[in-house]
Amino acid sequence: MTVRLSLRSSFPSLHRSTPITATAAFLIAALLAAPAFASDDALTLNRIMADPDWIGPPVEAAWWQLDGDAYVARIKRRGSEQRDLLLVDARTGEAQRLEPADHAGLDGPDPTFDRERRRALTVRDGNLFLRHLDNGVLRQLTGDGGPLTDPSFSSDGRRVVFRRNRDWWSLDLETGVTRPAADLRMEDAPHEPGDDALVQDQLRYFRILSEELEDERERHRERIEAGREDPTRGPAPWYLGDDEEIADSWLSPDERWMLLAVRTAGSQEGRNDHMPKFVTRSGYVEVEDVRTLVGREPPAPQRLWLLDLERREKHELDLAALEGRHDDPLADLKREQDIEPHDEDDPRPVRIADVEWHPGGQAAAVMIHSIDNKDRWLVSVEPGDPDVRLRHRLTDPAWINWAFNEFGWVPGSRTLWLLSEETGYSHLYLVPRKGEARAVTGGDFEVFDVTFTGPKTALALANRGHPTRYDLFRIDTADGRMEPLTSDGGIESYAWLPGDDRILLRESSPYLPPQAAIRDPSARRLVARTDTRTDEYRAIDWQQPEFVGVESTHGAEGPIWSKFYPARGDDAVGPDGRRPAVLFVHGAGYTQNTHLKFPYYFREQMFHNLLTQRGYHVLDMDYRASRGYGRDWRTAIYRHMGEPELQDLVDGVRWLVEEHGVDPARVGVYGGSYGGFMTFMALFKEPEIFAAGASLRPVTDWTHYNHGYTSNILNTPQVDPEAYRRSSPIEFVEGLDDPLLISHGMLDDNVFYKDSIRLVQRLIEMEKTDWELASYPLEPHGYVHASSWLDQYRRILGLFENTIGTGAVAE
Repeated sequence: MTVRLSLRSSFPSLHRSTPITATAAFLIAALLAAPAFASDDALTLNRIMADPDWIGPPVEAAWWQLDGDAYVARIKRRGSEQRDLLLVDARTGEAQRLEPADHAGLDGPDPTFDRERRRALTVRDGNLFLRHLDNGVLRQLTGDGGPLTDPSFSSDGRRVVFRRNRDWWSLDLETGVTRPAADLRMEDAPHEPGDDALVQDQLRYFRILSEELEDERERHRERIEAGREDPTRGPAPWYLGDDEEIADSWLSPDERWMLLAVRTAGSQEGRNDHMPKFVTRSGYVEVEDVRTLVGREPPAPQRLWLLDLERREKHELDLAALEGRHDDPLADLKREQDIEPHDEDDPRPVRIADVEWHPGGQAAAVMIHSIDNKDRWLVSVEPGDPDVRLRHRLTDPAWINWAFNEFGWVPGSRTLWLLSEETGYSHLYLVPRKGEARAVTGGDFEVFDVTFTGPKTALALANRGHPTRYDLFRIDTADGRMEPLTSDGGIESYAWLPGDDRILLRESSPYLPPQAAIRDPSARRLVARTDTRTDEYRAIDWQQPEFVGVESTHGAEGPIWSKFYPARGDDAVGPDGRRPAVLFVHGAGYTQNTHLKFPYYFREQMFHNLLTQRGYHVLDMDYRASRGYGRDWRTAIYRHMGEPELQDLVDGVRWLVEEHGVDPARVGVYGGSYGGFMTFMALFKEPEIFAAGASLRPVTDWTHYNHGYTSNILNTPQVDPEAYRRSSPIEFVEGLDDPLLISHGMLDDNVFYKDSIRLVQRLIEMEKTDWELASYPLEPHGYVHASSWLDQYRRILGLFENTIGTGAVAE
C-alpha cells in the first residue's frame, strides 16, 4: 500500500522569487560567479561533486536592522571560507554586498530589548552595541572584540550585564565603566590556613607569622568593605575553596544573585583516545588527543549553589528531593552486571542544563537533567528561600530528547512556559506560579523554536499540516489556536521584530538552498526575497522527489515517510523489464531527510538524479529513529540499534519490488555515519535482500563512540553490554556475502577512522572477499575537499554499476 502526499503546487511558488533590481542582480552575480560546466543535459559526477560554490551559497543567517527598513543576510564568499554580508532593502528587495567599512552602522543578530522596548543590545564582531530605537542613535559599548555573550539590561535599566567566558561583567550606561560582577576564585583563601597541623604549629610557635596572617585577614576584610562602600572599586576576591570547579554560572538581572553549577574539581580526567595525522605540514606523524569512549568518563555530577553577592553568602540548594531522583530506572540491568543501583542515600547524579532568570530578578527557572537522561526537571528558585520548587517533571524510560528542551518566562508574568514530549510529541505548556502545567497545543505533530510576542501570543515552528512540512504559526496561548503564517512548508528559521507585523524568514525547498524573505501581511505574500543560486545551477531541470508513505509490516505506527526518485533512463533495465534500486540511508539517526526543505545531503540528492538518469530507482527513507514523527518513532531503537531501522529498509525494498518493478536481486544500499552503520547491518544481516553497499564514515562498534549520544540509546557498556553486542556491526561480519565499499576520512574525530580499521581486520581474519577500503588522509567526518567527494562517489557509482546496474545487465 502506498500513501502519497501531493506537493506539486508547493514547488513553483518557491522558485518564483521576487525579482531583484538590476543593481542587486549585478552585485550578486559578480559575487557568485561560478565556473562553467559542459552544456550537455546529462549530469556528471564532476559537476555534482564540485565545490558547492557552483550552486550558490545558502543564506546562513538573516536578521533585521532595528529600524525595520532592511535586513542583513550572511553568505559564504565564493572561493573562500570568509563570509560576506548582504544588506537587503525590506521594501524593494534591492541587495548590496557590504564592505567592511559599511559594517559600522549595522545592528547585530538576536537583539535584547529593555522593558519598554526603547533600546536594544546586539553583539557584532565580538563587541557590544546599544541602539536607541526612538532616534536611531547607535552607541558602541565595548571595543576589544573579545568573546562576549548573554547581554541583557539590568533590572533598573541603568547597566548592561554580559558574560566573557565564565566571568560576568556589568557596564554602567551613564559612565561607560565596566566592572566585574564578582571575583570568584575556586581556591582556598590564602588568609585562611585551614586545620593543617603543621601550619597550626608554625603559627603557634612564631608570633611574627601569626601577626602577618592577621594583617592579611584585616586587609581582606577592608577590601570587602571598600568594595561595598566605594562603587569605583571592583568586588573583592571571593574564595570558594578548591574542592569544586565551576561548570556554568548565571547572573540575576539585579546583579545581586548568581547561580553556579559546580562539580568536583578534577572530575573530567578520563582517558582520551588519539588520532594520528599522516599527511602534515611538518612531514612528521602528529597525534591529536580526541574524545573519550562511551562509559569511560560519564559526565561529572553537578550541584547548584546560590550566591548572595551583596552579603557574600553561599547557599547550596537541595536537589535530592526532586521527584523520582531516588528511583533507579536501570536497577534491574545493573543487578545483572553485579552493579549496585542507586538507593535512598545515593540519589542519581544530575547536571544543570540551563537557567533563565526572571527579568525582575525575583526568581530563576532551572532545568535539571539526570545524567542517565531518564528524567528532566524544571524547578524555580527564589532568592532568600533555600527550597527549590518543582514546576514540571518529564520522565522517559528510554531517554529524554536532545531537542525540545526550550523554556522561559511568559512576558509580564511569573508563569513559565516550556516544551515537553509527555504526550508523545513536543508541545507548548504553561506552568502558572501556583498550579499544574497546562498544555497549550496538542496533536500528532511537533512544536519548537518558540518566541513569545506578548503575554498571550507566541510564534513557533511546527509540522502540523504533515510531518514533512514545516511552517510558522502564531499561537494564542489562551485557547491554543494555531494560525498558520506560512504555507510552503520549507521554513528554516524566523526573526521577529517587536512592534512590527512583518516576519523575516529563512526558507528553502528541495533544490533551493536557504534564502531570506519577509512575510508581509499587508502584501499577502513573501517579499524582498533573495536568490543566491548561480545561473548554472538554476538552469538544470532537477528531478523533484515524490513524497510517499511506505506501509510497515514490522509494527511501525503509521507509514514510513520517504522520498522516492523514480528512474528516468533505461540503461539499467534488465531483459525481464525490471530495474535496479538504491536505498540511501541518512546519517545521525535522529534527523529528518524527508521534508520540503533543502537537504543537508544535497550532494547525495544530486547523485540520486544521476542514478535515475541511468535507470535506477532511488528511495530515501525516514526510518524509525528519525526526527519529525514523535517520541515513539524516536525511541523505537532503545537498547537495539540497527533492528527497527533495518526492518523499515526491508519494507522499503518490498515496496519497490511490488509497486515499481524492481529486481529483488539488484538492490543496493549506501549512507554515511549512521547511514554507514546501517549499510553494514543491511549487508551483514539481510544479505539476500541487499546485493551491494557503500558504508561511509561508519560506526562499527558502539562501545567506541561518544558518551553523550550513545549512552542515551544503549545505556553504557558496563550496565547494558547486551545492547551493545546486538547493536554493533562488528558482531555480525560473518554475514557479509556481497560487495562492500568502506570509505572513511582519516581525520574523523567524530567516528574514528579506527572504527573502519577494526572492522577491516575482522574481514581479513574471517577471510571475506570482494570488499574495499578507501581512505582519505585529509578528511574529517564531513568531507571538505571536492576531490575527495569526487573520488568517493566514483567508487560508489562504480560499485553499483558493476554489481546491480548496467554491468549486471551486460552479464
